[in-house]
Amino acid sequence: MKRLHLGSWAIVLFGALYFLLPLVATFEFSLRMVRGIYSFRAYEVVFGDPRFRETFTFSVLAAVATIVVGTLLVVPTAYWVRLKLPGWRPVIEFVTLLPLVIPAIVIVFGYLRMYNSSSFLPLTATISGTNVLLVCGYVTLALPYMYRAVDTGLSAIDIGTLTEAAESLGASRLRVMLDVILPNVRAAVLSGAFLTFAIVIGEFVFASLLNRPGFGPYLQIVGANRAYEPAALALIAFAVTWGCMGALQLLGGRGQRKAR
Repeated sequence: MKRLHLGSWAIVLFGALYFLLPLVATFEFSLRMVRGIYSFRAYEVVFGDPRFRETFTFSVLAAVATIVVGTLLVVPTAYWVRLKLPGWRPVIEFVTLLPLVIPAIVIVFGYLRMYNSSSFLPLTATISGTNVLLVCGYVTLALPYMYRAVDTGLSAIDIGTLTEAAESLGASRLRVMLDVILPNVRAAVLSGAFLTFAIVIGEFVFASLLNRPGFGPYLQIVGANRAYEPAALALIAFAVTWGCMGALQLLGGRGQRKAR
């Protein structure tokens, strides 16, 4: 038993080193912008770049819009399929998996063909229309993760009994969704939301081909032309992603305590 215990710790230690050593090496390299000394000059250059602030703010706003639209689309759909249309679950699951099978570049070229300035719905003719198209593309990319997170959360509760109990007290279907179902799947929605956030922050294809100032194209441009700033940007993006995971744990735990 003692050997098994030591072996388990050895596996955990190996995994931790495999994960942490590249981060430590990247951080150490990002501090060497000034020759001969360690400094945070690369981070100062990144945070002082107005393009960093512009692209990061744009991607954060796009991520928030994607999360809102995705939640409004997925939660009622997953709830209704589980409650009234269980036979359609394989079809819905297949549809939500398509963004993993179809390359993003194919999807965005399809958007450009369907919604260009000469089409019946010229979304790409204006900046606001292009932003709407970009958010729709992000919702599509995040659909497999958002749907499965919400569907897993719904599988953990008896939505039929909850719905019948709420309706017997006079609640409308919208009231049931907002006051009964959504609080019980809050952690699942947050899980899908922060996965969506991570996808949008680093996405390159949609933002680049739709010519929008996303954070992903900015990372590519900096990485192609500089040496130390990309390492700093990679660590910043990593910190933002893990910050989102920490927020997930915090907000999800609060939501579960309130639901109880």
